[in-house]
Amino acid sequence: MQCPKCRAVLPAAAAECLHCGIILAKYVERHSPVPQQRPQSAASAPAVDTPVSMSAAVGRGAFLLLLVLWTTTLAGGVSAERVNSSFIHLPNLVFHEAGHILFSPFGRFMTVLGGSLTQVLIPLVCAAVFLWQAHDPFGAAVASWWAGENLIDVAPYVNDARDLQLVLLGGRTGAEVEGHDWEYLLNAMGVAHRDHAIAAAVQAAGVLTMIAALVWGAAVVWAQLAALRRSVVDR
Repeated sequence: MQCPKCRAVLPAAAAECLHCGIILAKYVERHSPVPQQRPQSAASAPAVDTPVSMSAAVGRGAFLLLLVLWTTTLAGGVSAERVNSSFIHLPNLVFHEAGHILFSPFGRFMTVLGGSLTQVLIPLVCAAVFLWQAHDPFGAAVASWWAGENLIDVAPYVNDARDLQLVLLGGRTGAEVEGHDWEYLLNAMGVAHRDHAIAAAVQAAGVLTMIAALVWGAAVVWAQLAALRRSVVDR
């Protein structure tokens, strides 16, 4: 055998080189290339949102169409009657009231703002969980649509900052209970005279968020249907 370092000829059973003094086994171990890790296989990679059947993708598409129709009923001007008559208004209200408690350690302004803020943040948190934890972009799109719907839910509240005619949770108007959240917030910021313009901007932001979420959801469903069609052709 030959020494890997000095190339001297050695006996077959030699443990070290008599010429340069290296321990053969250690030298070989030290200079052997480190095996590279194999790339993660598709089977072990995190699952990306892919329905198991064509019916699942079609069902998602049908649900998306229902959201489109629902969006058209909410996408007009600021309207408390239209928003309050929606069945999702009450679940939104639960998160709104919880937000006041959640933000209460941060002073009065944040306690009051926390109601509206939380009812918008909860859907966004759900969207993040769907996207990064569940690897479900369609679920994330639906949750984003819900965030936009919550902005529309808040808009009439903002719009009523000076009029105080909106019927509140206790069954009385803001005028009867000496104001409400957005009457206080806009007055605290010195912009109460712009309540209608701010409400219109919140409404527009909600509509745009819902439309963007619907486009996202449609793109996901389209990609899933295309992938399923390809898998059928490849069989």
